[in-house]
Amino acid sequence: MTSLPRDLTNDDRRPTVSIVIPTLNAEAYLDECLSSVMVQDYPRDRVELLIADGGSTDSTIEIARRHGISGVIPNPLRTGESGKAFAIREATGEIILLLDSDNILVGSDWLTRIVAPFIDPEVWGSQSKSFAYRRSDPALIRYNALLGAGDPLTVYAGNYDRLSVFTGTWTGCAHVEERRSGWTRVIIDPDAIPTLGANGFAFRADVLPDEVRDQPYFFDIDVAAGLIRGGHLVVALVDVPIVHLFCRDVATYRRKTRRRVDDFMCHRSTSARSYGWGRQRRGIVRFIVSTVLVFPLVIDAMRGWRRTHDPAVFLHILIAWITLLTYVGGVIRGFRAPSEFDRSGWRQ
Repeated sequence: MTSLPRDLTNDDRRPTVSIVIPTLNAEAYLDECLSSVMVQDYPRDRVELLIADGGSTDSTIEIARRHGISGVIPNPLRTGESGKAFAIREATGEIILLLDSDNILVGSDWLTRIVAPFIDPEVWGSQSKSFAYRRSDPALIRYNALLGAGDPLTVYAGNYDRLSVFTGTWTGCAHVEERRSGWTRVIIDPDAIPTLGANGFAFRADVLPDEVRDQPYFFDIDVAAGLIRGGHLVVALVDVPIVHLFCRDVATYRRKTRRRVDDFMCHRSTSARSYGWGRQRRGIVRFIVSTVLVFPLVIDAMRGWRRTHDPAVFLHILIAWITLLTYVGGVIRGFRAPSEFDRSGWRQ
């Protein structure tokens, strides 16, 4: 890894950052996402913003241009993973920040704080420790922020990677923590890797092997796991949250969950996916049993209620069942006739 300057407070010596955002009909959230990027106190001439669009037919491109982004990278494969791949190949920054169109940076110093841990030459990746909790958000978005994950399966499997009120920790994977000013230095166990890589994950560009850059898809958690298994063990969890507007309603949650499992099974069939969910078998079984019995879900929801007094935590029972049924259906489809989720008419 290239050694970055020791003084990252000097504007001229701060690392350059390439912010990568894949989009497809993202008008619902993109304006707020880009607005949060534009107000960052990081030197503007040290940041490039790369949007890879999968053929949006709504006002996504117009919103991007309104924020001064004239060059939008075409993403003919349409998926978020292919958009990241196309944009990363164009990126010139020393640091690459993977941002989704439904992410909002919290505070004008968010980028500065995320980049700060790279002063440690062993830190290769950096992210927010938690999702931002906003009481004004819809209940399902509040639930996901409190859960610390996109779905409850990863929490039961233990490989989640954000602070969860259901467990009181940011992951169930073995690791070593060392506190720093404003962030935590984490040494990851290569035999127990959290699902790092998305929703505001920043990493040193020079850690990416050429063969990863040349792939048509950038599967973030697979790439992160591969780097960790290759010896890049140290990441940073920064004490500044990021908003993830994952799903406003149950129908959208089911659709996004089906997209996730269909795409995974499709690319798994070609051996393009490598994260290795088999290591989470015990946790997956625990999730299935807890969902079928229901009462373990109720106990976990009550634990979340005692910590937050937000009734959104009781969505846990419904969401667990939707997750289980959607994943089971997706696995069956994947073994019979694997194919990517149809993105015709897709909206965020």
